[in-house]
Amino acid sequence: MGAGYFLCAKIIFVIGNMTDKEILSHIDHTLLKPTSSWVEIETLCAEAIRYATASVCVPPSYVKRIHEAYSGKVNICTVIGFPLGYNPIEAKLKEAETVLTHGANELDMVINLGDVKNSAFSNVKDEISALKKISGNKILKVIVETCFLTQEEKIQLCEIVTEAGADFIKTSTGFGSGGAVLDDIFLFKKHIGAGVKIKAAGGIRSRDDIEKFIDAGCDRIGTSSAVTLLTSGKSIGY
Repeated sequence: MGAGYFLCAKIIFVIGNMTDKEILSHIDHTLLKPTSSWVEIETLCAEAIRYATASVCVPPSYVKRIHEAYSGKVNICTVIGFPLGYNPIEAKLKEAETVLTHGANELDMVINLGDVKNSAFSNVKDEISALKKISGNKILKVIVETCFLTQEEKIQLCEIVTEAGADFIKTSTGFGSGGAVLDDIFLFKKHIGAGVKIKAAGGIRSRDDIEKFIDAGCDRIGTSSAVTLLTSGKSIGY
């Protein structure tokens, strides 16, 4: 497959081994800034529908409105205990229960990093297990915020995420002191269970970055810039 080939009289631009359309299918099209307006959320959803992104990842307060406005046309992902993760488990469970009732299909939860630093890993596992029980067949992604972790803690959390039954391990909130790095993806691949997928987020702002993370083993990429990067001024076969 070479760069610049024709399909259905439209040019599909290819860099590396993936088309833009293939890349966008891995994107959680994200808008989590605290000042996000409904107009911005509408734009996000319209882009997600047009370009068939994996989901929109939005603040919990917008889940119900998106669900009502788009009637299942967009896959809704939202965040739990975001961005710091130190909410009591009861608060996280209530938050999850509420957004699932409002129409969320995917939950990206932040672990309690204080428990990690206190070596209270059983608490971390219990929290993830409880949230997975509430989410049922909906997707649960566990944000471990790698920038604050030691290598040993990352490995321990890979094992805990697997044992607790989560669907994904996710690198970062994008609000910490650092974002996704490839070395962490390679580490995750080595230590997560066979049923656990990987989401990279935080600081991924170029097409080259996106492709590298997907090639490294990420099933999802959380970013606010992918649609702009991949669709500006060109046709991608939609």
